[in-house]
Amino acid sequence: GESIEAVAVTEWDEPQAVIGSSLHQIVYPDFHAAHEKRGKELEVAHHHHAHGSRSVQLRGEYLYSAEDHFGLVVYDAANVDNKDFSERIVSSPFTSFGQRPTVKTKHATAVALPTNMPMAPGRKTLPENREQAIHSIYRYAFISDSEEGLILADVTTMTDGDPENNFLSRALTFNPGGALTGATNLTIAGNYAYVVADGGLVVVDFSSPLEPQIVATVPEISGGTAVAVQFRYAFVTDAVGLAVVDITDPRRPKLAARLPIDDARNVYVARTYAWVAAGKNGIAIVDVERPDRPRLERMYDADGRLDDVYDVKVGSTNASLFAYVANGSHGLEVLQLTSPATTPGFAGFSPATEPRLIAHRHVKGVARAISKGLDRDRAADESGNQVAIFNRLGARPMNLEEMQRLYLRNGALFTVNPGPETPPLPLGESIRATKENSR
Repeated sequence: GESIEAVAVTEWDEPQAVIGSSLHQIVYPDFHAAHEKRGKELEVAHHHHAHGSRSVQLRGEYLYSAEDHFGLVVYDAANVDNKDFSERIVSSPFTSFGQRPTVKTKHATAVALPTNMPMAPGRKTLPENREQAIHSIYRYAFISDSEEGLILADVTTMTDGDPENNFLSRALTFNPGGALTGATNLTIAGNYAYVVADGGLVVVDFSSPLEPQIVATVPEISGGTAVAVQFRYAFVTDAVGLAVVDITDPRRPKLAARLPIDDARNVYVARTYAWVAAGKNGIAIVDVERPDRPRLERMYDADGRLDDVYDVKVGSTNASLFAYVANGSHGLEVLQLTSPATTPGFAGFSPATEPRLIAHRHVKGVARAISKGLDRDRAADESGNQVAIFNRLGARPMNLEEMQRLYLRNGALFTVNPGPETPPLPLGESIRATKENSR
């Protein structure tokens, strides 16, 4: 709300154990004991004044923030862990003559980047390496605005190595016929933007970023608050709870399932679980191994402490899974979800979780949003565009056509129709059976 906060959640030395975790207790027993004695309060944090930040995303050395009537604001966070700098996060390393890292909008509600890995859209591809050209969509930051719809800003200047030319401006304002009015949140998946607006979930094709087209709308989404995409499905929180939308063909999306969840504000999907920020109810942990049949596994509120949850992000550190929670006036909460000590089958693909609160940090104002962690090993996006550059000659990721061979047959979703005599276990039950056998 009132500030941007950078909170240290791991130890500085290797191994960089998450503070308060089971590994922290083993490797740094004295530090862990002191942490427990402090009431699990995290000690190190740096902040910078903000103007009603609603959404944040770190990429490389810069933090992108959607700040209500101030629009997009980009902060330099390169020295956030440099003790030689008294101000660890800065909005203007130079005077206004040297840079303008802002884009003014009427009512910015969220910011999204096609990837949070550092990008070089102007990179010259090497034919002998069979590289695909970097798609021009990676030049832009996308801002949703409740009055103006969608706004694009070219942010390649942030990665050109010159800190003195960071002047940002609008590249596009897009809201044909008011279709995107009331936009509250968005995500980018391949060439498509999925925007939650008054009219429902709106799918916008950005194959040509400065000539976008609305290709579909899912009007069943009402009062939408957030959207996340994983493979063939979009997961949307709205007035009813969690909605699952089949986007196998983004131009023909269809509502696949609903799960009622009270006060659903945001959602993050990690493998076979959706983590729903459920406001006063804490966090809803939803099994989406079969996305068209979502199942509420449990509600978790840390014995009533999680009572104003706006956002949750999940990430892996040192073979354990953690959730970082924006808990309103309580600030940041850190949950350990898996560990060798508490989670049977913790080394599996998507083990069942056992959350426990291990750390927290009070912040200035109300904690509303958490930056997503780095997508470390992503090579291609949902449209088959190359994101990462491989080192081996002749190496490249699969393009869209090659990926679709894995799940489409003659343009339709490919499924196996088992014979009547020996039907195999459904995929979910097979995985669960394997987990039980391993235990």
